[in-house]
Amino acid sequence: MRSTLQGVGALLTAMGISGTIDHLWTQPILGVVLNSFDRLVVDHVPGLRENAILANLGLAACGVVLILVVEGLSRTRSGT
Repeated sequence: MRSTLQGVGALLTAMGISGTIDHLWTQPILGVVLNSFDRLVVDHVPGLRENAILANLGLAACGVVLILVVEGLSRTRSGT
C-alpha cells in the first residue's frame, strides 16, 4: 500500500510539473498522460483556468506532500 500511495504521489508531482511546463513552453514527453489534469480539470473550472500555472504547481505540491506523509507514517510504524 505504501509504494502504491508513493507512486500516486510521484504521478501527481510529475503531472503538476508537466502541466506547468506545458503552460510556459511545449511539453513533448508523455503529454497525453501527464497533461490529463490540465486538460480535464483546469480547462473546465473557470477559477483554475485563470490560474493554470498555480493550479498545476499546487497539484505537484500535493504529490510531494503525499509522498512525505506516507514516508513519515511508514517510519513511525516501523519504529525508525
